[in-house]
Amino acid sequence: MTVEPLIGDVIGELLRDTLAVATGVGPRPLVGGRLPRPVIEIIERDDGLINGAPAAHYLDGPAEWQPYDHRAVDRAHGETLDIGTGAGRIALLLQERGVPVTGLDTSAGALEVSRRRGVRRLVHGTVDTHVADGAQYDTFLLLGNNLGLFEGRERAPEFLAALAALARPGAQIIAQGTDPYGTRDPLHTGYHERNRRRGRLGGQLRLRLRYRELSTEWFDYLVCSADEFASLVHGTGWRLTDVDHRDAPYYLATLRLAD
Repeated sequence: MTVEPLIGDVIGELLRDTLAVATGVGPRPLVGGRLPRPVIEIIERDDGLINGAPAAHYLDGPAEWQPYDHRAVDRAHGETLDIGTGAGRIALLLQERGVPVTGLDTSAGALEVSRRRGVRRLVHGTVDTHVADGAQYDTFLLLGNNLGLFEGRERAPEFLAALAALARPGAQIIAQGTDPYGTRDPLHTGYHERNRRRGRLGGQLRLRLRYRELSTEWFDYLVCSADEFASLVHGTGWRLTDVDHRDAPYYLATLRLAD
């Protein structure tokens, strides 16, 4: 008998366990009843491909970050919204620097972990629901490959409109993405072609996340080239002003709210 996983707060559960393993505080997944088990995030794609990645990186301090993370954080100024804050690694550094930062996440468990780690201002929700709170920001950060939250052609204009509603004059978005098209792996190139035949962007992923007995709902997550991203931004209230390719295939895209 095949049993489907339960729908639940995957990110929250795995971050709570990751923090417990790292600190030795709280219940931990165990091997053989004694040794802590490494926490692995399972990523399942809609073509059947399954990958696993250790979750410990969500707790990484600045010494373990990639260079583009540091360059992105150095550009943050004014009231800052860290979108998809996760375990709060970005927000914690900004707090230390005296930058007023709010962490936003859809995972209640992730916000609990961020709070335990010392993040002071947190919001549970999406950018769309946060509009109703009346908050205004100068900088929006989408790091940890969170350019993916643009999802695709249909969602991108709505996402940018929500950010515009939250923006102060002259606000900026700094988003980290990955160009997916350098691979020769037929599992990925074939997926890109399948997407294009369906009218989707090549790197537009359909995913669900798994941890232990839990799963998320299926969702779209965008991995695209900088040129594709520019086409999504065109005609919105935002201008793509800079693309930093120094760590290719990873890049930082900076957008500014048009006057």
